[in-house]
Amino acid sequence: MPRHLLLLSLCLFAPCCDRHAASQAIRCDPHAPALIRPLIDPAKLATLGDRGANQRIQKITAILWDVKADGEDVAAVAAKAVELIGWGGTDRGNLTAAGMVRNLTILERLGSTTPADLTDLAEMKRGRAAKVRIGPYVGEVLSVDHIVPRAVAPELDNVIANLELMPMSLNRQKSDTAGRKSGTLIQALRHLGQDQINDQTLTTLRCQITDGDRPLIQKDLHHAPAWIADFLCPLTERLR
Repeated sequence: MPRHLLLLSLCLFAPCCDRHAASQAIRCDPHAPALIRPLIDPAKLATLGDRGANQRIQKITAILWDVKADGEDVAAVAAKAVELIGWGGTDRGNLTAAGMVRNLTILERLGSTTPADLTDLAEMKRGRAAKVRIGPYVGEVLSVDHIVPRAVAPELDNVIANLELMPMSLNRQKSDTAGRKSGTLIQALRHLGQDQINDQTLTTLRCQITDGDRPLIQKDLHHAPAWIADFLCPLTERLR
């Protein structure tokens, strides 16, 4: 489904200060890519059942946190891991590496990597969820969900690039619009983050909205955070 893959690319290739910072590191742990390799192996992922890759996201993110804590280059480790599965230099490899780094950024921003949370990180290495430690979702389980909803694109169910860490309540809110265009758009903007949205982003998203989509998207805006609704509302208006 090209439309959904376009949105996935838009989400993961958005500018991000954290990714840029990671690229400035000078060291790459030679062992971490080998640990990640079996977790992202497409042949193994293809054998998993529904949401079968969720635990792998927890494990990968914990591995990358150890990499960063040791002063290594997280982006280089992620890139090397996708190279080991034969995807080096490809679009799907770049999406996969960017998604892994993105999940580490989410983990850090939600306070799940503080010294007091080492137990959570140890649990993540076993595929279990950490908890949100700062912000409005404090205390919630840090679950795994799809960027492009499973109901919309089931073929992306266990695609590593399509999975991200998310507070449980946000995960549940998203399910209210799963399978609809509005849900995909809301999730795309949430994933990008308010500071990363520009005119080009909005133009790209507007092109995904047909006249038939507009009424339902407008109806579903109450499921979106206020800042996302502020961006989407003008996009649902017909151009004159």
